Amino acid sequence: MRMSAWIRQHIAALRALLVLTVITGIIYPAVVLGISQIPGLKDKADGSLITKDGKLVGSSLIGQAFTDGKGNALVQYFQTRPSNSAPTDGSIPDGYDPTNTAFGNMGPESVVDTLDADPKKDKLSLLSTVCSRSAAVGRLEGVDGSRPYCTSGGVGSVLAVMGDRDSHGLVTHPTQVISVNEVCSTDPKNPTTPFMQAYEGVEVECAKRGEDYSAGRIVPIRGDASSDTPVPTDAVTASGSGLDPQISPEYAAIQVARVAKARHVSEDQIKALVDAHRSGRALGFMGEPTVNVVELNYDLDSRYPSKG
Repeated sequence: MRMSAWIRQHIAALRALLVLTVITGIIYPAVVLGISQIPGLKDKADGSLITKDGKLVGSSLIGQAFTDGKGNALVQYFQTRPSNSAPTDGSIPDGYDPTNTAFGNMGPESVVDTLDADPKKDKLSLLSTVCSRSAAVGRLEGVDGSRPYCTSGGVGSVLAVMGDRDSHGLVTHPTQVISVNEVCSTDPKNPTTPFMQAYEGVEVECAKRGEDYSAGRIVPIRGDASSDTPVPTDAVTASGSGLDPQISPEYAAIQVARVAKARHVSEDQIKALVDAHRSGRALGFMGEPTVNVVELNYDLDSRYPSKG
């Protein structure tokens, strides 16, 4: 008795499924695995892992936060760039959680902070985030962390100018001016004032928590800080993935003195180690030179152990 066409078709489909399963599910992965274990490829195929004293401590492809877990930099280590990658529960406050890669959604127009009645719910703008990070790096490294459009207190120097507007949206006769990112202290023992005293003849006021100043014209103030700041861009902005382990040679350079002092060695010794972990442009023309902080810091521990 002949098998029906329907049965023959299904048997042929089952055979094809079995053959393709063997080829793509067994043979191909086995070949790729075998090739990946060839000397010279094995390390990269395994994830560029880093071991110390026989223990796995990380990967040279994923950044780590060299802090005390509370956001405070460990002075004996080079610091990497900020990371947006962190769990929502705050269990890794400094980022670099490989299970939660993320990037910031704020753009160059993000200049006004959200100052909630509860300070714990404040949301910093991109400008204030950059300003505060730059000021912190400046204090840590002993360099000038000031930047254009930043106040000395480390927030964006931005005004909301109230008053009637002309046909171009400009406020011709200001009636009130608020420094929208500054909540000044009224403590008589430690009073603070806005970053500038007056704007177009009108006294500048501090912002009040919970107030909405969107009716005003937003005016960023450049200030006197030089645009040629010693704190480079990668020190104050996160990478796209939030996991990059590299920093610029310029950022590494301003950290050399601090690390050398903490490890009781000369700056020339630290500079030589930084140069050893420096990579040039890909193919000689793509991207920028970088320094791998993860590899550098573990090499530091091996060569010049910290004495406390």
